[in-house]
Amino acid sequence: MGLHYVGQVHIDGTLLNKVFRYISNDELKWAPLDNVYDRAVFGDTEYEFPTGKENLKAMFKEHFPSEEDGISIDKYFELLEEVRTVGPGYFAEKVIPPFFAKIFGNMLRRKVLKISDQTTLEVLQGITKNEKLIGVLTAQYGDYGLLPSKSSWYMHSLLANHYMDGAGYPVGGAERIAETTTAVIEGAGGKVLTRASVKQIIVKDNTAVGVEMEDGTFVYADKVISEAGIYNTYSKLLPEEVVEQHNLKDQLKELEPSAAHMGLYVGINAATADLNLPKCNYWIFPEEYNHERGREAYTDFDATIPVAFASFPSAKDSESEKNYPGRTTAEVIIILSNEWFDTWRDTEWNKRGEEYEALKEKMAEKMFEQLYRVAPQLKGKVEHYEVSSPITTTHFSEHEHGEIYGVEHTPKRFRQKFLKPHTPVKNLYLSGQDVLIASIAGGTMGGVLCASAILKKNLLWKIQKTVK
Repeated sequence: MGLHYVGQVHIDGTLLNKVFRYISNDELKWAPLDNVYDRAVFGDTEYEFPTGKENLKAMFKEHFPSEEDGISIDKYFELLEEVRTVGPGYFAEKVIPPFFAKIFGNMLRRKVLKISDQTTLEVLQGITKNEKLIGVLTAQYGDYGLLPSKSSWYMHSLLANHYMDGAGYPVGGAERIAETTTAVIEGAGGKVLTRASVKQIIVKDNTAVGVEMEDGTFVYADKVISEAGIYNTYSKLLPEEVVEQHNLKDQLKELEPSAAHMGLYVGINAATADLNLPKCNYWIFPEEYNHERGREAYTDFDATIPVAFASFPSAKDSESEKNYPGRTTAEVIIILSNEWFDTWRDTEWNKRGEEYEALKEKMAEKMFEQLYRVAPQLKGKVEHYEVSSPITTTHFSEHEHGEIYGVEHTPKRFRQKFLKPHTPVKNLYLSGQDVLIASIAGGTMGGVLCASAILKKNLLWKIQKTVK
């Protein structure tokens, strides 16, 4: 059920490739997806997203051959290229000491804010009036979970550039990230605990000195780093008096939680190779290119699903057949409202009642319909499946709104100066995707920025020099 794909990690020498090699002591390996790593299906028409800028541009022009559309497509790639160079100052401002950030912060952030203040739809409508073209250009919007009319153009551009040269998947499955990094942590004298819930962060004289565990154990430390998300950290883990002292609830009011989802996880009694499944992802839409209209019409569980994501983890993992012979996995994810599940908010996991189970079964059927649109060969071969909902996400991750991408990636989000490792509480730091952006890459790089802020060193420079 882990990650779906990560850009740049499969290419030796890229920054992200070096970061993962560094934190895993070179034990984490990546296998590239197919040359066509994403496929967008609108009704009966499929659009392939191939590796390489020129190949991707050619795909768009093949489907939209008019001269006017060609000019718009060229302009789209020019705008993406502009975004590649504006980030360093914005990210540096997150790391430097707060005193210097107050003096130099606005100057360091201004190039990104000029881009991030625009929505994706505003920018695209400025270069084309072709609704279908806009729909295909934004077919991957589910990767950050926000409609083009609401998402920041900066977020969309980062994502599009991230996958421009394809994507990779961990050899041995997503669990290899945990296995390889845990070995490095323990090798340095650290410990990794699971099922060890934190009750609250201990704060004395506005200084974080440790954590109190749910079982009553106290763990003291010189530094406390929270990667539980800014919502959890400020609304659940800090003492109320600390929250009031720094008006942290006012900060949270400036943010919105990202998308919630349902997931279908499928086990198939057949070898992946025999099923001819691709190493790619599918973005599956009805015959509706306007994502805004599709989402507006999705008002209840009976409505047409506006977008579904389908992929085959066992196909992406080059060691899957060796480790799990004759077995194949598939998954489907849909985005929907967390509020639709308020009826079961106070129920226990695996004890939510017949109505909830019936609803999950109903949604499983609808998600299987989407899966069979792109992989009809799986019919009759399903041995096992499970369904998750937003309240499943809340149960396992403590994210109150069932959000999967932390803070929503609106233009307003990129304006918030407090989304950085430093907090108003001395020796308390934030890490993860709320510090930077959503995704495996965003969460990982958020950790690098957090460590840089704590050590007062440019760890990106050190990683670049250390990993050959």
